[in-house]
Amino acid sequence: MRRTRYKAIVDDFALRIRAGQLPPGTQLPTVRALMARERVALATALRVYQELEAIGLVVGEAGRGTFVRDSSLSRGMGLEQQPAKDCEVDLSFNYPALPGQEQSLREGLRAIAASGDLDALLHSAPQGGRLHERQTAARHLRNREIRVGAEQVLIVNGAQQGLAVSLLALLRPGDVMAVDALTYPGLKSLALVHRLDLEPLPQIAGLTDLDALEELCRRRPVRALYCMPTLHNPLGTVLPLAQRQRLVQLARAHDFWLIEDGAYAFLAEPAPPPLQTLAPERTLYISGLSKSVASGLRIGFIVAPPTLIPALERAIRVSSWSTPTLTVTLGCLWIESGLVDNLEEQKRHDARQRQQLAARVLQGCDYLANPSSYFLWLKLEDGRRADSVVAALARQKVTVTSADPFATTTHTPQALRLALGSISLALLEQALHKVHSEVTR
Repeated sequence: MRRTRYKAIVDDFALRIRAGQLPPGTQLPTVRALMARERVALATALRVYQELEAIGLVVGEAGRGTFVRDSSLSRGMGLEQQPAKDCEVDLSFNYPALPGQEQSLREGLRAIAASGDLDALLHSAPQGGRLHERQTAARHLRNREIRVGAEQVLIVNGAQQGLAVSLLALLRPGDVMAVDALTYPGLKSLALVHRLDLEPLPQIAGLTDLDALEELCRRRPVRALYCMPTLHNPLGTVLPLAQRQRLVQLARAHDFWLIEDGAYAFLAEPAPPPLQTLAPERTLYISGLSKSVASGLRIGFIVAPPTLIPALERAIRVSSWSTPTLTVTLGCLWIESGLVDNLEEQKRHDARQRQQLAARVLQGCDYLANPSSYFLWLKLEDGRRADSVVAALARQKVTVTSADPFATTTHTPQALRLALGSISLALLEQALHKVHSEVTR
């Protein structure tokens, strides 16, 4: 069967892009130029670029043109980028770990093996955890100024499952959820799976534009707001108390839920009180131990109003049934022994060291960061495209992330998110010098 003209042009572009003949960041001909070169009508030329964009090979930017995308980064489902096989330095994900943590694991497993009633660990726990485990989690959450009883705390398989369970219990397909214009990619993935209607909110100096939120609530029935008021990912900002109070007022006035992500909140001390303490009747607070202890320790916590607990328990039951008893036992042992508190303090110190290093190496660059954060948001100068910088650094065996996975708007800023917490300080310094050289040349 003879290919249509527009399909032939699409295939030619796709072949050259995938072969590397048109590298990421290459600007394609204007629609008018494509019409003249290929001798096709306006509708055909437009259709070519629309299909290339639909399959993730190009991106169109209003007033600037059409550019080749970095096809190593999967689109639409959030942060799915994996470091290249020959990558030597990964600045795309945070797996913060400290020397000696493996010894803590040995000691913890020995303590469990020496304890009584090991048979209990072979049986499923109730949805949300056993009572004594929920009590331990509630005590741990007091570090975040959250003071609730065990009956309001549920234990899940990491903060990501905490988000998934919360959306399943709280929202229905088609519900409107407000989010920041730049937000956590894992939330974007979940919203897509749950078929939620995401409404992006502008950010001013890295903070949610609450005037825009109020206007949105007048226009549409907002059911929930997802936010990271303490250490926003990817921007590293902390929402001031006055703006938290106004956000709570808006939630009450327009009757929407607050889903508060505290995954990185342990790093920011001191910080204003969480939304959960300001509006406990309409806030779900979600955190875990993956960042503060270890990425392989998949333990998360949900704090919710008592009225929501049955729905959340049902959501846990249908999604994962329960949490692994051995993992939860180990996590609770470490909380009770004070190890988690100690690790969090050490990681705050470690993150500060890394930010000080970044400030020294990235002098002259325009970036946002919290002094105690494990990541930073690096803005590119006018004319520099993130896809091109990502590809150039990949050739130097350094993996970084563009703004695309974090963006909930059609316009994606030209910026990079650098994760600082997964490699040694010496290796980090070398990688940051490469980043600085690439973005300033």
